[in-house]
Amino acid sequence: MTQGDSPAGFDGLPLKPGTLENLRSLGYQAMTPIQAASLPPALAGKDLIAQAQTGSGKTAAFALALLTNLNPRRFAVQALVLCPTRELADQVTVEIRRLARAEENIKVVTLCGGVALRGQRASLEHGAHIVVGTPGRVMDHLERQYLTLEALNTLVLDEADRMLDMGFFDDIATVARQCPATRQTLLFSATYPEGIEKLARQFMREPQRIEVRSAQAGPAIEQRFYEVTRASRYPTVALLLNHFRPVSTLAFCNTKQQCRELVDYLQQQGFSALALYGELEQRERDQVLAQFANRSCSVLVATDVASRGLDIDQLEAVINVSITPDPEVHVHRIGRTGRAGATGLALSLASMDEMGSVGKIEQYQKMETVWHTADELTPTGQGPLLPPMVTLQLLGGRKEKIRPGDVLGALTGPDGGYSREQVGKITVTEFTTFIAMQRDIAKEAMRRLNAGKVKGKSVKVRMLD
Repeated sequence: MTQGDSPAGFDGLPLKPGTLENLRSLGYQAMTPIQAASLPPALAGKDLIAQAQTGSGKTAAFALALLTNLNPRRFAVQALVLCPTRELADQVTVEIRRLARAEENIKVVTLCGGVALRGQRASLEHGAHIVVGTPGRVMDHLERQYLTLEALNTLVLDEADRMLDMGFFDDIATVARQCPATRQTLLFSATYPEGIEKLARQFMREPQRIEVRSAQAGPAIEQRFYEVTRASRYPTVALLLNHFRPVSTLAFCNTKQQCRELVDYLQQQGFSALALYGELEQRERDQVLAQFANRSCSVLVATDVASRGLDIDQLEAVINVSITPDPEVHVHRIGRTGRAGATGLALSLASMDEMGSVGKIEQYQKMETVWHTADELTPTGQGPLLPPMVTLQLLGGRKEKIRPGDVLGALTGPDGGYSREQVGKITVTEFTTFIAMQRDIAKEAMRRLNAGKVKGKSVKVRMLD
């Protein structure tokens, strides 16, 4: 089935009134094509293989289905979502919590590596309705019998192709065998490699296949290619940033080493740049992603681990510092920008030995490459490219039952005195809370928070570089 018609609203779906009201309050109006195609069969209990690009709204599609199957009064794991990376698992968890607000006390637990098993075990012992995690860590908990799946009614495989690429087939198979045979299985994937057919044959019941054509780089994304040498690659990145002056840029490198080198170079040139790659500790990753998502870091330099599952609002530009040999990965990379009706810039740097990969991208996208020269790039003379926000880090997070509203109340109440518009994104993680403040008032806001109270308690707040 291919879906291409204009999507309808959520009101026509068999969802509870409270869920529909919550969707409206969250700004969900018309369904995206993948939601319109997959929600009716998913809500009817069918197994699905849904093929759609990252950023197409698939999380809400499977989240609404698994929440419909849930009994909030039964404290047992009734839904399991497997994701390829920690970043995606964290984002899926946040989205499920938002969509579950209409229900009473739905508990979602995230099980990923990089965090001590002990704390995760304690969370499971207190009772969880939904588990979101990476295959390896979920298997660890199953082997130790910290996690049991007897009550499971929905298994979701998110970005299944990515999990297969990462060698998780056997892990997924091991987990699926421990789920009740009568469960519903929802598989979402951007591509359709052979391994998906194998998974479907082994673990799904007459799955309905849905395909939503990927919106390849359309008019919303302007693609420009620049020829570079080894010596000019990093200076050209700096030229692009000073010429176009995007507020938020995601710069993709093919290796961790290149990531580190480029961040060092950009920081020496006065840019606010951070790196994201596989070996970072969980707390470092949380901090980096929070700073970039809340617009207090101008450039996130990442390997392709970040090209899937990262959904950053208002991302003005993507820079391909190196050309990926996989044209599909190129489309995923540049698809981070130009979303939700906004326009975006995709700027790709290619040396002579990468021209073969550029040719593959041309064939895949069925469009000619538009080449520009670095000579066209001129700094605007507006001074250094500074991010508009600064991040404050508050010691204390979900463990202390801190919510974004508690922090916002402290800042906008009588003791804080700030307006809602002066406060940016507030991100609460397990142990810490990140608060974006406008650059010119960040120091004063930090002082007021340290002198005041959040939820009636004194707090420690510092400013992140």
